Amino acid sequence: MRKIFYSTRSKLIISIMGSSFLVGVVSLFVGSQILYKSVLSEANIRVSSDLNAAREAYQGRIKLVKVSLNITTLGSGFVSALKQRDIWDLQQRLGRLSREVGLDFAGIVTDKGNVLCRIGLDPVPDESPRPPNPIAELAIKRRVPIAGTVVLSEAFLSSENPALADLARVPFSPASMAEPTNEGQESSGMALAAAIPVFDQSEVIGVLYGGILLNRSESIVDGVRDTVFLNETYKGRAFGAMSIFLNDLRISTNTIARDGKRAIGTRVSKEVKDRVLRDGGTWTQRAFVVNDWYLTAYEPITDIHGNKAGILGLGILEEKYLDIRRKALFFFVLITAAGTVLAFGLGSLLAGRIMDPVHRLIQASRQVSEGNYNPEVGPISRGEIGGLQKTFKDMVAALGQKRVESEHQLLHSVKQASVGRLAAGVAHEINNPLTGVLTYTHMLLRRKDLNDEVRSDLETIAKATERVRKIVKGLLDFSRQTSLHREPAEINRLVKSAVSLMENQALVKGIRIKCHPGQDIPMLTVDWSQMQGVLLNIILNALDATEPGGEIKISTNSFSSATGMNHKGVEIAITDTGSGIQPDNLEKIFEPFFTTKEVGKGTGLGLAISLGIVQRHGGTIRVQSKVGEGSAFCIWLPIEDDDD
Repeated sequence: MRKIFYSTRSKLIISIMGSSFLVGVVSLFVGSQILYKSVLSEANIRVSSDLNAAREAYQGRIKLVKVSLNITTLGSGFVSALKQRDIWDLQQRLGRLSREVGLDFAGIVTDKGNVLCRIGLDPVPDESPRPPNPIAELAIKRRVPIAGTVVLSEAFLSSENPALADLARVPFSPASMAEPTNEGQESSGMALAAAIPVFDQSEVIGVLYGGILLNRSESIVDGVRDTVFLNETYKGRAFGAMSIFLNDLRISTNTIARDGKRAIGTRVSKEVKDRVLRDGGTWTQRAFVVNDWYLTAYEPITDIHGNKAGILGLGILEEKYLDIRRKALFFFVLITAAGTVLAFGLGSLLAGRIMDPVHRLIQASRQVSEGNYNPEVGPISRGEIGGLQKTFKDMVAALGQKRVESEHQLLHSVKQASVGRLAAGVAHEINNPLTGVLTYTHMLLRRKDLNDEVRSDLETIAKATERVRKIVKGLLDFSRQTSLHREPAEINRLVKSAVSLMENQALVKGIRIKCHPGQDIPMLTVDWSQMQGVLLNIILNALDATEPGGEIKISTNSFSSATGMNHKGVEIAITDTGSGIQPDNLEKIFEPFFTTKEVGKGTGLGLAISLGIVQRHGGTIRVQSKVGEGSAFCIWLPIEDDDD
């Protein structure tokens, strides 16, 4: 079972199923969120639009009261009856007005604010002091018609009609989300009222006032419900509801409480109250209303004095939109499940077709491990698997070639080691007798009795012996790796010292040497003497390869290793405009005893020794050359100290 589970075929099937499932889950999450937010956005737009309609209905009722009062003051005989204090006539007009408009209170006051007559139980009050009439007093003070929302005291309502005071009393219902309060009930009333001053020429002779008490009123909120929500219900409940608040107390509403009655006396949440009444803003988002979550819109109600007296609120049930979201989620889940099942079937089919050539590659790999570098991989497929098969065949062919090259390189290394040991033995055997020959030759040259011919022969012997001695020294340097005596050194200074040693020789040959030291080259720990020898050897080779009038350029720079390891170091580039190196010779120039110079002008050990010194410093030498244009030797040395 574990082998089946961990097989590539099973992993492919699981990957396809997992991808399908992941895409489905992401689509499920994103789609449901987008759908839900879109629906909520549309719902919030609808609530805001419905609140505008509710506001228009509210303001329309105020305008109705104002226009009705204004028309009454313009009726024939009203001003005359007021001037003559014809109480009976004025009472008749007030009665008709209140019945036609549906006013809860109405009356006429004199220019001093005294009640002349009114509707109710006490239509013609006596001259005793009365509670202030805020809307009539404001009309007298400003001498213009006044209309709007007004908060009336219990005393004023009782004075107008004790039944109004009883109607206005609203006890507070418990509310966990509302602001805490110690009050047991609200006795003030909020009304839609208007007051029209009546003029005789330019003098105010009285004020006609009237209004509709909102406490427990049903006409406005039910009118909005019927016209805006069209009595729509959801799961047996009214889909939309409207409320009018005095401060944060619900005094008029068609929101139904748990007992089945209108939720008069409930309060808005503290969060909504702070936003609307304290900050004067609007609230358009979900809120808990009485016993359900609604998508709501609230705005402040401003009274005739410009104060925030209450809240106009409207909401629609959120549950309807949550059910839409749940249905959409269920639909998306079904699609995801179906996609996963389909992915399993397709995954099984595709995995089989994909894994057949892979199994053949596995068999071919086993053949290669057994030494067969020409395995059978079967017919080449199309697409990436076919590319893999071709790459595998090329890789196997390359491995076979690398094997041949490795064997050749191993033989070459063994040969190099043998040459080194042979060179060391030969050098030691030749060095001692060679020293004797050179010593006696110089002793003979000091004699004064030698004729010219003998002296010329001895000088030829000395020169030849010196050349052999240099060859022996090169053999010794090649065969033994002398220890490095490292010390901190400035690379630019090392380069300049090598250039100064070669300037005269270059000048004699008519070749320009230019030095371009880099900026901010770090200090390196190197063997000054041996590295200087490397530079001198390469510069000398450049001089030999460059014709008079040519140029040799030496530059330094901070540079990363060419091995791809991003190892920081310093590069010394020696570039000439000489004859260049033949492509066939580029791979041989660092081999010992390889030289393209004439016999007697080179041993073929200089570059081999130089490469060994640079490698023991942890560095490398790269060569680029083009026949007829010149060569570039790049010495790279690491910044950190490396072990020898």
